[in-house]
Amino acid sequence: MNHATPRVHTAHSATAVGVTAVILWSSLALLTTLTEGIPPFELMALGFGIAFVASALILGRRGLAGFSSWRQPWGVWASGFAGIFVYHALYFFALKAAPAAEASLINYLWPLLLVLLSALAAGEKLHKRQMLGALSGLAGTAFIMQQHAPQPGAAMPVAGYLAAFGCALIWAGYSVFNRRYSAVPSSTIGGICGLVAVAGLICHLLFETTVRPDLHQWAAIIVLGLGPVGLAFLAWDHATKHGNLATLGALSYLAPLISTVLLIATGRSQAGPILIVAALLIIIGAVIATSRSSEKPATTRSIIPNE
Repeated sequence: MNHATPRVHTAHSATAVGVTAVILWSSLALLTTLTEGIPPFELMALGFGIAFVASALILGRRGLAGFSSWRQPWGVWASGFAGIFVYHALYFFALKAAPAAEASLINYLWPLLLVLLSALAAGEKLHKRQMLGALSGLAGTAFIMQQHAPQPGAAMPVAGYLAAFGCALIWAGYSVFNRRYSAVPSSTIGGICGLVAVAGLICHLLFETTVRPDLHQWAAIIVLGLGPVGLAFLAWDHATKHGNLATLGALSYLAPLISTVLLIATGRSQAGPILIVAALLIIIGAVIATSRSSEKPATTRSIIPNE
C-alpha cells in the first residue's frame, strides 16, 4: 500500500493537469470568434505553428540536447499527428457540412466514449459513478446546444454528422491509445504541433484563399497558439499518459459549460434559462464522477496506470 500511494498521488496530479487542458479549450470558441474571417486551415497552420515555435524556443535553451526527447519511434509521431490533425480536419468539415450546434453535440460524445473506452485500457476500471457523471455531462451539453436550434425543414446533413462522430471517436481513441506511450516525454507534443502546422498549411494552400490577419486577429491567434493549442495539448498528453482516463472524460464536459459562460460574459452569446439546467447537470456530473468510490481497493487500482 505504501508503495502504491505515490503513484496514486501522481495519477491524481496528472488528472488535475488534464483539467487545465479542458479549461484552456473552453476559451477556444471565444478566440475563434475573435479570429472571424480567417480560413480554418490557415488558422490551424498559424496556431499550431506558434505552439511549435514556442516549444522549440523553450527546448532550444539547452541547445541540441534539449531536443533529445523528439527522438521517438515513428508510431509516437504517427499517432499524435493522426489524433490531432485528423480530428481538426474532420471537425472543420463537420461545422461546414452540418449545423454547428448539432455537429458540436455529436463531437462532444468524445468524453463519453473516453469513459467507455478507458474500461478497455490496461489498468483502468470503469466505475458507475464515472459513467453517470459522463451521461449527466452529455445531457447538460445537449441543453446548451438547444440554445442554437437548427433551422426547420433543412435536409439531414449525413456527411457532416458522420464527420462529427468521427471527431468524437478519433479523439477518444487517441486519448486512450496515448496511454501506451506513457514513457514518452510530453515535450514531443511541440514537434507534433510542427507537423500539424505544416499539414494545415498544405491544406490551406490547396483549398483556401489566404487572409492577412489584422492586429486584433494576430493577438487572438497568438493566445490561441500558446494556450488552447500549445499548453493545452501538452497538458492533455501528460494527463492521458498518467491520469485517470474515465474521470478525465467526465470532467471534460465542463468545457462546453465554461465556453458558453465566456461567450455570454463577453457579449457574444445570450444567456437563457436553459443554461441553468445545463450548468446543474454538468456540475452534478463532475461531482459524481470525481467522488470517491466506497470500494477503496478498486479505486486505488483503477487510477494507477499500466498496472
